[in-house]
Amino acid sequence: MSITTQEIILVCEALPREKQVEVADFARFLLAQLSDEAWEKRIAGQKPRPRLDAFLRESASESDEPMDPGRL
Repeated sequence: MSITTQEIILVCEALPREKQVEVADFARFLLAQLSDEAWEKRIAGQKPRPRLDAFLRESASESDEPMDPGRL
């Protein structure tokens, strides 16, 4: 376990329960941001994506009517 992880644990243990939950929520937020940044980088890349392009063409050609649950 890293020193930073140990320090975070000690800080959390010193906080009241509701503040511990806030720290955990903030850590999850930071983790989600990393995931978002990775997707943004992947999407912005110049690599060809033929399957995605085909899906987008098919989706654009479909009607704009709402889905009919009876047809699913």
